[in-house]
Amino acid sequence: MRNIIFKTVFIGFLLLNTVFVLTACDEFLDVDTDKDNPTTVALNLILPNIQVTVGQIGDANNFTAELLSVYVHQLMSRSEQDQYGAQADNVSTRNDWNNVYLVLTDIQTLIDQATESGDKVYLGIGQALKAYLGSVAVDLWGDVPFTEATQLKGGIIAPVFDGQEAIYQAVFALLDEAKSNISSGEGNVFPSTDDLFYGGSTSKWVKFINTLKLKLYNQVRLSSMFEPSDLDALVAADNFYTSSADDFQFTHTSNITPTDERNQLFQSSYVQAQVDHYISPWFYEVLKGWNPNIHTGNPDPRIPYYWANQLAPNQFPRDQGDTVTGDPNADYWDASTGFFTIRFGSIGPDRDHAVQNDATFPGIYPCGGRYDDGMGFARSSTANGTGVAPKRILTYYEFLYIQAELIQVGLMSGDASEKLREALNASFAKVDEVVTNSGTTQTVPKLVGTAAVSDFIDNVISEFDAAGADKKLEIIMTQKWVASFGDPVDIYTDYRRTGYPVLANPNGPSPEYQLDNGDGFPLNDAQTTLGNAFQLSLHWPSDEINNNSNAPSQKDPTAYKIFWDN
Repeated sequence: MRNIIFKTVFIGFLLLNTVFVLTACDEFLDVDTDKDNPTTVALNLILPNIQVTVGQIGDANNFTAELLSVYVHQLMSRSEQDQYGAQADNVSTRNDWNNVYLVLTDIQTLIDQATESGDKVYLGIGQALKAYLGSVAVDLWGDVPFTEATQLKGGIIAPVFDGQEAIYQAVFALLDEAKSNISSGEGNVFPSTDDLFYGGSTSKWVKFINTLKLKLYNQVRLSSMFEPSDLDALVAADNFYTSSADDFQFTHTSNITPTDERNQLFQSSYVQAQVDHYISPWFYEVLKGWNPNIHTGNPDPRIPYYWANQLAPNQFPRDQGDTVTGDPNADYWDASTGFFTIRFGSIGPDRDHAVQNDATFPGIYPCGGRYDDGMGFARSSTANGTGVAPKRILTYYEFLYIQAELIQVGLMSGDASEKLREALNASFAKVDEVVTNSGTTQTVPKLVGTAAVSDFIDNVISEFDAAGADKKLEIIMTQKWVASFGDPVDIYTDYRRTGYPVLANPNGPSPEYQLDNGDGFPLNDAQTTLGNAFQLSLHWPSDEINNNSNAPSQKDPTAYKIFWDN
């Protein structure tokens, strides 16, 4: 992947140059061919450019994960996404919107060229990526331009917004076409190392398409679009992911020159000067086994892999702590572990302190950061991780949780408890896999096969088996939420579809949190508030609304639902 971003810029230039030649020099192209100024770009150069951008969509570091990780209470922020407050001019929303439509244009170029040249494997990959992006755009925004979105060369500068359900129907059709073309094996040239997702493996692309279709059928299962026979046929074919080797994810490297190829959450947490990524204390308490309503008394062994505490256990906060009075001046600090963060919707006096030396940071699993060895660390150290962790998009463990959900709601045959156990085992194995591939210099113990993991999983399954139907669904969705730490896009969709996991609510019953250091400075629930309703979709970017004459009026995202949201 070295120089991959350079390829992005260079190929973008080529594509723009191509458009210029095609639109401004038709008369010359009719009579001559200039080999120094090609009118097309080789398919093996277009594809990696596309896939780099696909890997950014829904990511951290100025993309929508900045919002969504807060909306699903995996991370916290002092920015406007706190209290579900992101606005139409939000930079992260705008960046992902722009990325979706820039890359759809490049994908259409790939599709058109591959169609003309008869290279059906490339054609199918382009169709699969177009379908994936269409589903993501609907899941985030609802109605969006799709049919006319890539017709700038045809003179369409104000594409109409297609209906959500019509786009999903087009997505399903594209996936079927993609599978047919990829499976044909036809073409003159074939992807290999230029395919950053699957290295040109047609069998893995077909598994991805089938697994994506299963995910989308699950998402629409409560809508009028859902056809049980379609799901049944897909399940009967049984050609899905079989291991994490099939995961659809974007691989990051440790390269920092000529461009930084490290995980985006790592870059924004460990590299940038400003600290604005805090671990959700709600997420923390669920994993600690403190939440009184789910997994109570069952601490999660993944904790030291998920975040790293700068403060050692029982180390007094250094940035703002008052050693004279004993006041830690902390919005949320667990003295017993050193965990330090801020609360969702906090209006307390300690929310906005400079705490760059005390705050807990995302760890080795979500971003290739530090494993928490319990000794504390300094963020400024150069030995705090490699930044090598994949951008997970659609994984094997997620596939297993989807199956568990479908079984639980009666749409697939099987044992939901056993499928949940499979999903849990795959989730822990994924952590070990990411750690192994991270290149860390720390000594990090394996999770799989330990007594702690076995006991944790057995306890979750016992809780599940004893629960009623609604609670069982909550447990499945909660564990999917936990496993997907650092990858919030699908969790945002899951919460809107199912109402799970249960999220923190500053306006709910007290106590909101269970932490009590016994130091005379307890948490005060009056210092958290919620002034906005949950956003059921994201604003359309204000630039699009203002500049596209066919755009609708701006929505109220707290009322505008996606069609599968029931």
